[in-house]
Amino acid sequence: MKISLIQKKKLKKFSSDKLREECGIFGISNHEDASALVALGLHALQHRGQEGCGIVSFDGKNYHSEKRQGLVGDHFTNFETLKKLPGEYSIGHNRYSTTGETSLRNIQPFFADLHMGGLSIAHNGNLTNALILRETLVKDGAIFRTTSDTETIVQLIAKSKREKFIDKLIDALFQIQGGYSLVMMTNKKLVGARDPFGIRPLVIGKLKKSYIFASETCALDIVGATFVREVENGEIVTVENNELKSFKPFPKQKQRPCVFEYIYFTRPDSLINNKCAYEYRKNLGKELAKETDLPADLVVPVPDSGVPSALGFAEESRKKFELGLIRNHYVGRTFIEPSQTIRSLGVKLKLSSTKTIVKNKSIILIDDSLVRGTTCHKIVKMLYESGAKEVHIRIACPEIKYPDFCGVDMPTKEELLAYKKNNREMCEYIKAKSLKFLSLDGLYKALLNEKRNSNYPQFSDHYFTGDYPIKPADDLKGLKIKQLSLLSGKSNS
Repeated sequence: MKISLIQKKKLKKFSSDKLREECGIFGISNHEDASALVALGLHALQHRGQEGCGIVSFDGKNYHSEKRQGLVGDHFTNFETLKKLPGEYSIGHNRYSTTGETSLRNIQPFFADLHMGGLSIAHNGNLTNALILRETLVKDGAIFRTTSDTETIVQLIAKSKREKFIDKLIDALFQIQGGYSLVMMTNKKLVGARDPFGIRPLVIGKLKKSYIFASETCALDIVGATFVREVENGEIVTVENNELKSFKPFPKQKQRPCVFEYIYFTRPDSLINNKCAYEYRKNLGKELAKETDLPADLVVPVPDSGVPSALGFAEESRKKFELGLIRNHYVGRTFIEPSQTIRSLGVKLKLSSTKTIVKNKSIILIDDSLVRGTTCHKIVKMLYESGAKEVHIRIACPEIKYPDFCGVDMPTKEELLAYKKNNREMCEYIKAKSLKFLSLDGLYKALLNEKRNSNYPQFSDHYFTGDYPIKPADDLKGLKIKQLSLLSGKSNS
């Protein structure tokens, strides 16, 4: 599969050994403390994006916007900041960037003053035809201020000849491709929308007379809202005059949510299909245990994401569970740009072993996924240095062999360990005694499906299968975003 130069640039930037989601979004209608509640919702969704955050409010006459680089808690807990965001309608966004330098101009929500009135938009996901659309729009005279694909949606709405906003939005959505969830705000409406496959998540909540749209239910919990339902795939939902309306303009098709929402992205306490993500992850560990016949002393998780699966594995295999690794949750902000000496310490910045627990023990080490293998290699080395007798790796999902183009930041195919190495070679690389992945059948059983539907898979599982719900259309053969070439990526505007 060919990918564009911009996509290659995105993928080249990837340096983590974990998959990263792009964004978290939150919107609320008809509440006197709207912006404060948005700030709380974004705080609950902080795991979905840590590089920037923003809130836009509407007071019935004017829109107000505040954007910051960094974490929600560092900026939007300040009363003076929230005081600048009056109004009973508000939307917010947490950003994880994948393109260029982090700058305020790329932080959402975006605002545009259109012929029909104001429009603010927050987007989680990725458009697979954004560059093609952008080139066409620029040739027609459109002026872009950011390098975000979200602005393409704004331009398409502005360009539509339809009269009503909902019709303009439908017109725009029929032109875009990819995985997306949107929260928008106009002079009259709060709007939520989800892509036709339902790849990226979006839920509806209710707080007294207020409606809420959010990426996950944990954002509803923090403000005391009641979970109503998920926005359906291909559905547009509007809130106007305290009335919820649903529009389904796309041809009906089966949902294919991102499987990694179940495995890793979604916070463990958030609901997916009326079950906590934690329960699915325990199931993954149980199925992994059923596929493993291995004598060992301890089951040890890679914290924090490997803990639920390790608990399920230990429960099913009746083996002892121990926290053989301890995570330092505060290192990320301290060492944003570490020295070479600090960098050389590698994984020890974030993880340390409980030496007296692992010493002389045969260990089954459980993690949610294996991407490049560099972190796993360092963890195995650390455990052996702490006196472990054997370290066996068990991964609670199948081998990741293919990249994503619908909102997940990943390495190129060539950088994925499972793409370029077989099981024996991977095991040798990470220096483990043995290595095994959960089977594809085991994955589907853990997620409460009898088996995978090969004709129409129940999930977007292309990471393992190469079966993409949407193939990227962007392949521009040298074309790139040019209208911002004179504006530094470090610009703070």
